[in-house]
Amino acid sequence: MTTSTSLRASGSVTMGGDQLGAAIHCPVLTTAMPCSTLHHPCSTSQGPRLYSKRDHCNKTVEIYEDVSSPPVTPENFGRPLTCTYRFRAFRGSPKDWILRIRFKKFKVGTLINGTTCHKGYMQIVDGNAKTDVSNRKEPGLFCGEIEQPQTFISETNFVKIVFHADNFTDQTYFSFDSRAEQQFEVYLRYGQHPELYPNRRGEVVAGSYCERVFRDCRLQTCYVQSAAYPGVYPRNLHCRYHLNTRLPYIKLYIENEEFNIDGQRCENIMTCPMRPITSGSENCPYDYIRIYDGKDESASVIGTFCGMGKFPYSIIGTSQDLFVEFVSSPAGPLLNTGFHFNVGNWPGHVEAPGSKIGNCDWLLTAESLKRSGDTEGIFLSVAHWYPPHTSCTYLMQGFPGQVVRLYFPSFRINRIESPIVPWTGDCGESLTLYDAARPDDAKIIKTFCDTFSRPMEKHDFVSTGNAMFVRFESKTGSYSGSSLYYWAHYDFFNNTRFGEPVSGTACDEVIASWKQRAGRLRSPLNTLVYKQAPPGEDVHCLYRFVTDKRIYARVIVTILSVNFKEHPYTPVSCQNCYEDRADKLIIWEPFPTGRAANLSLGMTTTPLPLHLAVQRSIGSCLCAKHANTVTRSRPYRVVSSGESLNLQLIVDNAHAAASYFKNPSPLFEARYEFVHGPLCGPAVLAAASDGEIVYPHLEALGYTEPPKRIQCIWDLEIEEKRDIWLHFDSIKFASRHCDDGNIQIYLPGRVEPYLSVCGENVSLARELPILSAGELGFESLDDPLVMEKEKTRSIRIVFIGSASPARAAFKIAWTGLYHLPKNSDGTLMTSRLTDSGSYAPDGHNCDFICPGEEALCIPARLICNGVVNCPNVTSGERRYWTAEEKRAREAYSEDSLRRLGYLDALTGELGKLHDEAPELCTGAHMAGSGDWMAPVLGAALAIAISVCALGAAWRLCCRKRSPDEESLDY
Repeated sequence: MTTSTSLRASGSVTMGGDQLGAAIHCPVLTTAMPCSTLHHPCSTSQGPRLYSKRDHCNKTVEIYEDVSSPPVTPENFGRPLTCTYRFRAFRGSPKDWILRIRFKKFKVGTLINGTTCHKGYMQIVDGNAKTDVSNRKEPGLFCGEIEQPQTFISETNFVKIVFHADNFTDQTYFSFDSRAEQQFEVYLRYGQHPELYPNRRGEVVAGSYCERVFRDCRLQTCYVQSAAYPGVYPRNLHCRYHLNTRLPYIKLYIENEEFNIDGQRCENIMTCPMRPITSGSENCPYDYIRIYDGKDESASVIGTFCGMGKFPYSIIGTSQDLFVEFVSSPAGPLLNTGFHFNVGNWPGHVEAPGSKIGNCDWLLTAESLKRSGDTEGIFLSVAHWYPPHTSCTYLMQGFPGQVVRLYFPSFRINRIESPIVPWTGDCGESLTLYDAARPDDAKIIKTFCDTFSRPMEKHDFVSTGNAMFVRFESKTGSYSGSSLYYWAHYDFFNNTRFGEPVSGTACDEVIASWKQRAGRLRSPLNTLVYKQAPPGEDVHCLYRFVTDKRIYARVIVTILSVNFKEHPYTPVSCQNCYEDRADKLIIWEPFPTGRAANLSLGMTTTPLPLHLAVQRSIGSCLCAKHANTVTRSRPYRVVSSGESLNLQLIVDNAHAAASYFKNPSPLFEARYEFVHGPLCGPAVLAAASDGEIVYPHLEALGYTEPPKRIQCIWDLEIEEKRDIWLHFDSIKFASRHCDDGNIQIYLPGRVEPYLSVCGENVSLARELPILSAGELGFESLDDPLVMEKEKTRSIRIVFIGSASPARAAFKIAWTGLYHLPKNSDGTLMTSRLTDSGSYAPDGHNCDFICPGEEALCIPARLICNGVVNCPNVTSGERRYWTAEEKRAREAYSEDSLRRLGYLDALTGELGKLHDEAPELCTGAHMAGSGDWMAPVLGAALAIAISVCALGAAWRLCCRKRSPDEESLDY
């Protein structure tokens, strides 16, 4: 029914004679609102005024005027009644005035099914054609009954109220008053300092009543409110709010405000209970707000809400935009006061350096992290809303050979505070870490649940491969982010090994000769090992170099640099590298060989552990003080005597993480090489009175393929107080070039070779000087790195062949020579030779005196053995023998030969015979001619061996010799 029709139907209704003017309260007016402008009933320009009966209906209402429904009279009882009230315009007043209309009593019509007003209604028209906003086209209807006064606060300075009753009786009544206020006086609507934020309530879309746009919202700069807030909102609304912030995640929340959308929907005063806040379209059929995760209605719906009470949670979007839709039914009670939301953004947003797949699945790769220029990547717990049964995943994928570390600087586990769907069981939300590139229950590292887990902050979770998969799951969903709040950091570490990793250890490796003949080595590339040692334990990394004992292999480890840090806050010394608590590198042989090892450790197959090596100071130890001593230009070289060698890095736990975690500089650098081999034969030759080195080792020719390059290292151990005479029985090189074959002889403690023989200077091998006991002593050994307490003197012989090494061949023989006793002045100690009739130093080893003036002698078993063991040496510095010395020497020699059975066959001068002289050996053979079986059997065995070795030696003996080939046979 229209207003005009209602007026015609009412006819000339008589009003009661009550004087409304007497009830008007006249406050003191401000200068901004003069009485003459507002036409206040107290205005002195108009004087006192009495209101006639017709003033109860269809009138222009003055500000501060009380208005009530017309009295029931016989003329209007039971008849239709329509009353219209317009508030007098603010002539010349600014546009920031609004009207506050208080309904003290209200009972008009009946609300049917929550959507229809039966037998009466009230309309509130806010604005007109001249105002910026207006709902005059579809103002909606109020009906029902109120118990307490309700207030409507207009959006404009023009309001019209229309009351209509189909059957006017004493059960239809209303009463209201009004007043005008400026915007800054309505604090709940405009907030503090509205002049600073003219668009705090958004920019109104032209032609609409309540569609608003909010841009660049920050805390307290955007108020999203229902129309007429904080008063009763109009009916038949469809308000649209476009919300935007500069940064994600946009957050919609209530601070100390009540939420009242359709909280009460009354058909009568007795059936008007409060409805708690609920969600879902099925629970909010009349008035509701609906929130979308995006710019408009096409975005995902976060939720639909209605009810009355404290809005229990914030709503956080996934981007910078939210769209809010507010709908009120065409008809409803005069009760609900709407909503007021603030807009901001969740401050914890961090963009992960990876690619997003879908809504919340991430691929975080080492490549993308490298491009970002950061050393660590970051991802956060889900901070925005998500629906029930959400699964968010993070795949951290490294380069081949890398491992992934994940740790949580901050981790909190809360109860699920804002679920979309309630959950009463355990683990409504969970976070699971997998040691794999995909979910695999067999490879779960850890699972966190909201109901029973404790957070683990600053704990390193490390994968075994180059991928780690993390999955967050929620059965409940959430309006405002996960109950598992975490700040996750991840990074990648190069876990490449130089050998075979040892299971159950952080950084131990085995480097085997059958895997790789040579390579480089350094401290662990994965610096996580420096912060993962158990509390109170130092970091230990053991590198074991192993090969097969049967192939006579050796290991060379060359330390190129040592870069241990000094620690100013915890100073440690490195005076005793073994004993001091300093970062160090220890090298030792777990299976020592040779005379010294046999004497001190005994022959055993049990590896020598580090603590025994430290106790006995066997091996080498490097620490910070050697940083300048060991460099690439002056490397430190260790050659094993056997088939294995240990190198162990030890870092003090007190500062390992602070000094070396994520430190790109290596603590040490080294290279290794497995040398020697089957063609070289035994590597360590124990001390003996004589022996020989034969290359190639004939036993290996039948089953080994000659390598393209070979390096043989022989250690010839030396007995105390004995000279050594080295001599080549035969020698042949593949060519005249020294790069193709080279024999070097090193004396104990010397860095430079004593002698180097190759195809160019093969003649140097014809005459080799005797190496005296003084030259072979340890007096010249000045190596601070070597800590061995029990050393064995040894001569090192090295052969390097690079071109057809099997084509080279040589035989090096040696003899240990003794000295006749001498006085301190160098003269012969004749008394020792004549007093007892025989000199027997060191167990009868000086049986035959060699020719020359050096007074050298050999044991009896080297006489006439087919090898010349006595050099004829005459030193230019040796003085002439005195007559007494000559007599003593001749007497000793004669007595020794007589005792050995050689004297009777000799005819020449004894002092000029060497040990293989025909005069000496012929007589000895004749004396022993009765024992003929041994020589015959020996000859037969030699023939058999020669036949068997003929095929194997064919390649060496019958190969065509190149023009560059040089040989020396004698």
